Amino acid sequence: MDEGEHTSQAGESGDSGGETDDPFTTDEELDDPPSSSTAHETGLDRENIDSTGSDSTVGTDAGTGPDPDTDAGTEGDVDTEVTTDTDVDVGSGGRDRSTPDVDFDGVVLDDEDDNQGLFDDLLSGEPIFENKEVLRPSYTPHELPHRNDQINRMATILVSALRGETPSNILIYGKTGTGKTASAKFVSQELESTSQKYDVPCEVEYINCEVTDTQYRVLAQLANTFIEKNQQVIADRLDRCRELRSEATDDPGALATTEFATLDDLDARIDELETDAEEMEEVPMTGWPTDRVYSTFFEAVDYHERVVVIMLDEIDKLVEKSGDDTLYNLSRMNSELDRSRISIMGISNDLKFTDFLDPRVKSSLGEEEIVFPPYDANQLRDILQHRADIAFKEEALTDDVIPLCAAFAAQEHGDARRALDLLRTAGELAERSQAEIVAEKHVRQAQDKIELDRVVEVVRTLPTQSKIVLFAVILLEKNGVHNINTGEVFNIYKRLCEEIDADVLTQRRVTDLISELDMLGIVNAVVVSKGRYGRTKEMGLSVPVEETEAVLLSDSRLGDIENAQPFVQARFDN
Repeated sequence: MDEGEHTSQAGESGDSGGETDDPFTTDEELDDPPSSSTAHETGLDRENIDSTGSDSTVGTDAGTGPDPDTDAGTEGDVDTEVTTDTDVDVGSGGRDRSTPDVDFDGVVLDDEDDNQGLFDDLLSGEPIFENKEVLRPSYTPHELPHRNDQINRMATILVSALRGETPSNILIYGKTGTGKTASAKFVSQELESTSQKYDVPCEVEYINCEVTDTQYRVLAQLANTFIEKNQQVIADRLDRCRELRSEATDDPGALATTEFATLDDLDARIDELETDAEEMEEVPMTGWPTDRVYSTFFEAVDYHERVVVIMLDEIDKLVEKSGDDTLYNLSRMNSELDRSRISIMGISNDLKFTDFLDPRVKSSLGEEEIVFPPYDANQLRDILQHRADIAFKEEALTDDVIPLCAAFAAQEHGDARRALDLLRTAGELAERSQAEIVAEKHVRQAQDKIELDRVVEVVRTLPTQSKIVLFAVILLEKNGVHNINTGEVFNIYKRLCEEIDADVLTQRRVTDLISELDMLGIVNAVVVSKGRYGRTKEMGLSVPVEETEAVLLSDSRLGDIENAQPFVQARFDN
């Protein structure tokens, strides 16, 4: 059931039929207290309300007291009293839930147990999903179809970490949804579990550079991760040393098979560990000089012997925001470390981001490169079937659901993430409509919903000037102007800028912004020749008008435009 379908239920009395048997109670009366004028007209005693909560007395005339025949204190009576001549309801908040509901005519309503709440209807149907999380991008499957070659290559590079050697740095390329991150995480989990099996100190640290996008944040996050792990190591070592100290006090021979010759040596080691624990200072997320953060990370990672693989997802975002200083520092650390070794695994959607790197960084970072090609429709079908077997209940999908999801995703560069989102959304739509199975129509509904969500996200993240240009196009379309030209957009754009006190760009720059909106698929612009009058761009919206306008108006900078729409002059087309 869609969100909009809940609206009518929100104010209902809770009866499963969606209607109330009480003819005197409305949604407004339940939610809002009576106004002062109403209270005066009906003789509502305000002081009674303030002092007794929901117990209230209503009379036919102002100043009329309670009915002497009605005992307000009698247990089991309804809390709201009404005289026989006046039909006024002052709310149901004080109803005694321990007794049957009684209307004002003395008719006993349905038992409370039969009433349905807002979510009861939604929970009454059989669930379609067995485990919905399997269809989310964050899930790392135990098996990745059609990625064995890439996984095996990663494993052959990283296996040296299990021998205590430094693995080569790896750069992984591929478009969105080609399994890069899932494959890298899968290999990392296998690497860590194998290292525990053979008692080899090997760790993998994952950082999403789209979120952690500066050198300071990357180094601080890594430093704090290793500080936390070091504190645990120190705590374990202190426990063992103190236990040994206790044993050696009773039996000096307990030190014979240890590295400590005397109790003094053991005490010195305990003091050293306690000092180390006190000096492990976490890095704040802001405020330190970068060189101090770097040195803290350096000391933390080199505290004891280990091989560390640092996985930098969306590594191009880090380079775009902060340059290549972080990668330079990380790639040069091994020459300075005494106990540890570091390897970098970079993951990127941009095949050309290394073109902007320093040649020294590029040569050390790209020691090994692995390319993930897009999936075709058949491969996507295998991936979806593999996940659907776990995610959905048995026979919850019709036969055409998975092929259709795979076909839609294959049209968009073989994006498996897109295919999984489509399948999950189709299942959610089917579940909301209380359908027993997911069918083709749910997939098509999901496709439309995801397209709209994508448009909303693109429009929401546009720069302010692009939003103003787009709003000008929307105003023209809403006023019946078709085949809108650049001059018309620019005239409305200037007036909008004046309304919100924004800088006015030149018409040439506005034309460039229109081209960018065309490239994003928000408008459809074509160059049209006007003969001796030159050429112009004619355009129309490619996205839903109402939804796009609502997203634009949600921007605080553009919020005032709604009440200040400039005059749009109609054009007479020949």
